[in-house]
Amino acid sequence: MFQEDESLNESSALLPSRKDGLTIHNKSERRKPRIGVFSAVFIIFNRIIGTGIFATPSMILGLSGSVGLSLSMWLLGALIAAAGMRTYIIWGTALPFNGGEKNYLEYLFPRPRRLITSVYAANAVLLAYAAGNSLVFAEYTIEAVAPDLLTDPSHSVLSPVRLVAFSCLTFAMLLHGLHVEGGLRLQNILGMSKLIILLVVVGSGMIAATGRLADGVVQPNNFESWNKIWEGSRSGATVICACLYNVIWSYVGFSNANYALAEMDRPARTLRIADPIAIVVVTIFYLAANLAYLFAATKEEITGSGRLVASLLFKNVWGPNTERVLSAFVALSALGNVLSVSFSQGRVNQALGREGALPFSKVWASEWPREGPLAGLSLHWAICAIVVFGLPAGDAYNFVLNVVSYPLAVINATISFGLIYSSIRSLPREFRVGGLSRWFDFSLGVSAPPTPTSRDHIDIPPPSPSLLIPVLTFGTANVFLFLFPLVKPPPGTEPYETLPYWTHAAGGWLVFLLGASAWYLSRARGRI
Repeated sequence: MFQEDESLNESSALLPSRKDGLTIHNKSERRKPRIGVFSAVFIIFNRIIGTGIFATPSMILGLSGSVGLSLSMWLLGALIAAAGMRTYIIWGTALPFNGGEKNYLEYLFPRPRRLITSVYAANAVLLAYAAGNSLVFAEYTIEAVAPDLLTDPSHSVLSPVRLVAFSCLTFAMLLHGLHVEGGLRLQNILGMSKLIILLVVVGSGMIAATGRLADGVVQPNNFESWNKIWEGSRSGATVICACLYNVIWSYVGFSNANYALAEMDRPARTLRIADPIAIVVVTIFYLAANLAYLFAATKEEITGSGRLVASLLFKNVWGPNTERVLSAFVALSALGNVLSVSFSQGRVNQALGREGALPFSKVWASEWPREGPLAGLSLHWAICAIVVFGLPAGDAYNFVLNVVSYPLAVINATISFGLIYSSIRSLPREFRVGGLSRWFDFSLGVSAPPTPTSRDHIDIPPPSPSLLIPVLTFGTANVFLFLFPLVKPPPGTEPYETLPYWTHAAGGWLVFLLGASAWYLSRARGRI
């Protein structure tokens, strides 16, 4: 997988230098700041808010069995997302460069040389992150504009849905590759449009809360008493785990700004402001949207509504003729997600090219022709196009979409516990060995903090409750995320019709194995 390129090694602006296998980024990697707090908020917001908020609440309510337990799961998911946000802020402040987790893994695993880079490269390059929402965008765009076209079988290679999805991916690639500022502006506009859409959803719920529903719609009364709120709560570890698993994935995306820190104005300050704003706004809208659905429909209607519970809200409040409007809303939300995912993946591929971690590294590292990651974007575009056109509907397609998320849980768990280890390692030896009481004095503010002995000038803060509690929480949550798919799911939540439920978990580990195998072959051939 690795290809050494002399022209890359000659330019410190293109390829960070290495010391004992650890990436040491050159200051020349810093670029003209393009991303401020406002854009950073919407880079995160667009990644988190895709189409899940319009569909996932019905699944969570069905699994939990009660209004109270369902809302509790969403609150717990927000706390875990906040812990993850804190973890990524610490890493982003210590390593303010493009590439995100690639940099953090390389810092933690400098040896064997380039092994972890190859493993991460397989995950970053081979998985079609933007494919799923490009197909959602296509389906709901056609539903809003020309629903008759959906009668064409979706398994047709050149079906309208696949062609529109391909056009969406191509648009995202060209926009972010040829006009970076224009891409950021459009992401900001779509982020604002999502806010407006969610305000419409929440406003519809407020109208429903006053009892003003469409003719013939029965008042749901989901909040008429405390007992009613908790009525039907389901117990059992498997059920609770299934709820939490789906909720946590609904918050994934808070790390999206970390992929473009080299293009960010004062990255440490920007992350500390933008990340909490994005998480707080997302949490408020997630809870408000759930309340809106519950004010407008009964539990039975919501759990039986199928994929889009939001369509049930619009039908019950505004009448059955408004579903095409909702389809347009969902399409805009999916487009914002595709743009946000493409924005980050293009930069990850470019960073891997600069590292020499891919075949034809000079190509993927290029900023030609408009100082944007067009080549890195085109690599991700090609992988997504293969998924859009090459896979039939059904289990094969669902497997590809599910396998995208699994390796991220493994990576997040690794960088979380690795951060705790690095933080403890940064302490002077007397604090690490035989100095437990001194560390507790420092943690409680009784004594002054120790002077870090940071490795290679990387400023990892010493351990304190503000670091250990959120990072340990996030790491534990991600261990749960990559172990839970190995447990048989509750009835009705199986991810596949014919494939084993653990198939995408096995696929995720296989991707890592492919990366390690590529590293081994490159080393055997003397390329590393």
